[in-house]
Amino acid sequence: MYESNTQIRVRYAETDQMNVVYHGNYAQYFEVGRAEAIRSLGFTYKDLEAMGIIMPIVELNCKFLRPAHYDDLLTIKTMLKELPKEHRIEFYQEVYNQHDKLLTVGKVVLYFIDALTREKTTMPKEWHDVVAPYFEG
Repeated sequence: MYESNTQIRVRYAETDQMNVVYHGNYAQYFEVGRAEAIRSLGFTYKDLEAMGIIMPIVELNCKFLRPAHYDDLLTIKTMLKELPKEHRIEFYQEVYNQHDKLLTVGKVVLYFIDALTREKTTMPKEWHDVVAPYFEG
């Protein structure tokens, strides 16, 4: 399994009148977590695009357990529980506050798409070679 942690501080503009993070912001929090997880493996979305791969989101699930509030320091845990096969990659994500309370869980599914043909494809070999060791043994 591969795991990465990224921290974000809740900004005032991300909260509603109840001082709670607006639910729509979690899609952006998950995006930051995924981008940083990919970066920690030595790649960026820009690198993948240069390899001819785009990665649209095809599924986004969230379950809200507890609220986050203005100025909370959030940790977004991003996990790959399986080595991607075929054309899909699934990121599991959890959001914790500074007290290590689990606030939100989610799963985001993306497809590997050939940028020219717009057809489904597989994970680029360069990325596969970096990720595969996390799933050995």
